[in-house]
Amino acid sequence: MTEPETIRTVGLLHVVHGRLLLVRPRGKAAFYLPGGKLEPGETEPEALRREVREELGVELVNGTVRGHRRYLAPAYGEGDGVLVDLSCYTAELAGEPAPSAEVAELALVTRDEYLAHPETAPAIVELLGDLHTGGLVA
Repeated sequence: MTEPETIRTVGLLHVVHGRLLLVRPRGKAAFYLPGGKLEPGETEPEALRREVREELGVELVNGTVRGHRRYLAPAYGEGDGVLVDLSCYTAELAGEPAPSAEVAELALVTRDEYLAHPETAPAIVELLGDLHTGGLVA
């Protein structure tokens, strides 16, 4: 049996008043964490900084990037058997996030609001469940 394809990604956990910041990329129906795939030779924190800058137009405050948790789940929209390996980080933002050219919209959501969306990413559903159980997200 062959190993499933795994897409390695990083994502920013940014919670504001009990709501998680998510982005919906252009051409996609589901919302995800700000972040994305690692480039060859890039560390996870380097990829996180680059992706947040590209998607939200803000920098991460030096010294505030902290690992949170890793999720392995079916990759939304990538076909059967493809997994996403999502490493989540917290960090302070140096400025107000705004959608870039590759992001259609930003949203601050509760767990229930995300679950009500017609399209959801399994890793984000699991993450929001954990954040809700921990009292971080409504």
